[in-house]
Amino acid sequence: EEFLEFCEKKKLPVDFVSTHHYPTDALGNEGDDTETQLANSRRSILREQAQDTFRRAKGKPVYYTEWNASSNPRDPLHDEPYAAAFVTKTIMETNGLVEGYSFWTFTDIFEENYFPSVPFHGGFGLLNLHGIAKPAYRAFELLHKLGKEQLLVDGIHETVDAWAVRVKDSVTVLLTNHALPRHTIETQQVSVHIEETDEPRAVYVERIDEAHANARRVWHDMGEPGYLSRLEVEQLQAASQMVREPHAWKYENRSVHLEIELPPHAVAAIGLELGRSVPPAVAGA
Repeated sequence: EEFLEFCEKKKLPVDFVSTHHYPTDALGNEGDDTETQLANSRRSILREQAQDTFRRAKGKPVYYTEWNASSNPRDPLHDEPYAAAFVTKTIMETNGLVEGYSFWTFTDIFEENYFPSVPFHGGFGLLNLHGIAKPAYRAFELLHKLGKEQLLVDGIHETVDAWAVRVKDSVTVLLTNHALPRHTIETQQVSVHIEETDEPRAVYVERIDEAHANARRVWHDMGEPGYLSRLEVEQLQAASQMVREPHAWKYENRSVHLEIELPPHAVAAIGLELGRSVPPAVAGA
């Protein structure tokens, strides 16, 4: 706001506003570790910050050129499903508020600070130093597949969020189960009901959670080796993949009904291949 006021006062042209943000303070306070900062933050703090910047920009395009789940380059959460749920929720919530939203960073091969050899050391990257995809990378993969036409979703929960996106004759229901560290979160049984639609040709699900697309967990089960063999890299690459699986559903009275279990910090994308009649909204989730 001060920047824009200064430019307006000095009659200087402004094309856009560029900034960055994290849910933690990069400098912090003495004695405040990353987990404490996150625990004291708010669940949708990046959306709130983006809304405030959008308002202050007064119509100028807003670009966030740096953001992540925390500003700590050695945060274990960066390697875990937590980051995938955080990324998915944040991007869906900031949609329409920003013109550009650049995640920090693409890979753990990163020149600031010293360069660790440990395969999973909590680095900023979506990929580790071996190019193995972390859960957050798979979250971006899911988001990339979405269309642009969001449907209305009716449903409120303390940790579960839901979005529905339509592309031609298919709908993706995107679900997250997310909470900040030290906040209560449990496995949730989620019911999804899609009304006024044709019977699906197919229903499938792709998951990111502790047991799915989570290479770090497999690395932990290996004994957390500091240096990986070629075979171990291949095994972790395989463990990082998302798998599309058929999902059970019922169809009655022109409505699709399905249930899905969401562990803590899970992401699930339920794809429905429908007929010519695609619903205007997801009636309940």
